[in-house]
Amino acid sequence: MQSSKDIFNIHSNESFAAHALAIFKFQAQNCAVYKEYIQHLKIDIDQISAVEQIPFLPISFFKTHSILSKHAPIEVTFSSSGTTGMVTSSHHVIDAKLYEQSYLQAFSAFYGAVTNYCFLALLPSYQQRAGSSLIYMVNDLIEKSQHPQSGYFLYNHDDLFETLSELKAKKQKTVLIGVTYALLDFIEQYDINFPELIVMETGGMKGKRKEMVREELHGLLTAGFGVPAIHSEYGMTELLSQAYSLGEGVFYCPKWMKVLIRDTNDPLSLIAGGKTGGINVIDLANINSCSFIATQDLGRINQDGSFEVLGRFDNADIRGCNLLVQ
Repeated sequence: MQSSKDIFNIHSNESFAAHALAIFKFQAQNCAVYKEYIQHLKIDIDQISAVEQIPFLPISFFKTHSILSKHAPIEVTFSSSGTTGMVTSSHHVIDAKLYEQSYLQAFSAFYGAVTNYCFLALLPSYQQRAGSSLIYMVNDLIEKSQHPQSGYFLYNHDDLFETLSELKAKKQKTVLIGVTYALLDFIEQYDINFPELIVMETGGMKGKRKEMVREELHGLLTAGFGVPAIHSEYGMTELLSQAYSLGEGVFYCPKWMKVLIRDTNDPLSLIAGGKTGGINVIDLANINSCSFIATQDLGRINQDGSFEVLGRFDNADIRGCNLLVQ
């Protein structure tokens, strides 16, 4: 199998397919949970010759099993958020450098060098619990930005407003990444017109507010921050890569990540672009766990390969990834 570092050099559909099939063969033999799942489906791995034929592991297995394809010391374990009594997901990571390279290279591909930005974080719900992959990423972005004003703002909205005002005056490129309800709380207190600001909402009301459709939410946030669009990231505990939206809720994947849509009535079948179904994610950065995940999110793929998140399956657990029922 190719080196894990090679996945970040993918630049074509053919290269992606070759890597995906090689990683599939490796994980089908070495990830015990995925191997057993494939055997249960009575799938012959030697007959899999196209990406579209690869079976996807239901994401719920991360709640009940340790998903690993290599026997090695665990460097970090990420866990999902959840209400009291809810079973949360755990993603055991044996090579944190893979995660770091994934988010740093993806951010650079969509936004440019990390060192060009000041990073401000308004993530109270994530800060106040252990095991958040988002906090791990934001900590590193803040550190690598080397900007003296990069940092977290828990509930100190006065300080955040003052910092944003100073950065606006200096025309400093700035990213404000925040959980949805905290961003709304902020603009209820303050009104700032900062058109160059990148506001990146991570989704999630965390029970603090009623859920809102994306158009309504982004309308409030664009007016409150004085920006032309609201950015978003689509990521989750079980993935080591994120897709980004630069506005309108349309997400694009980095080159080593791909989204496919499955039939809601036949989870082993894929459906054509433009139709709504379950979101399947191929994340090649998950080389040491499982790269082929059937999420509980609903969405559709557009003609250019971008995708939209439209909601969740009925009875799916509430969780902290980026979705708003539309």
